Amino acid sequence: MMTMGITYSAYDAKARFSEVLRQVRDGKTVTVSYRGKPVAEIHAIRDSPATIESRLDDLERQGILVCSGKPGKPLKAVGRRPGALERFFAERDE
Repeated sequence: MMTMGITYSAYDAKARFSEVLRQVRDGKTVTVSYRGKPVAEIHAIRDSPATIESRLDDLERQGILVCSGKPGKPLKAVGRRPGALERFFAERDE
């Protein structure tokens, strides 16, 4: 369960980074401000959903992603040429 966090200025968050991480590990959300305005939140990483569909559903529930309402094509993996890693290492070693 997440508890209410505290706010650090960007300068203080940098200077007290270990303390900020300790608070995040304890379940708090830390807000970082710049010139008095909140610009970032630091919180613990939640377990990510197992499938792309469940991740998309999660993003939609959070209001980050909005469904267009139009039925679309199913998602598919981007094609990759076999041997890309080997080509990368070969080019790097040249």
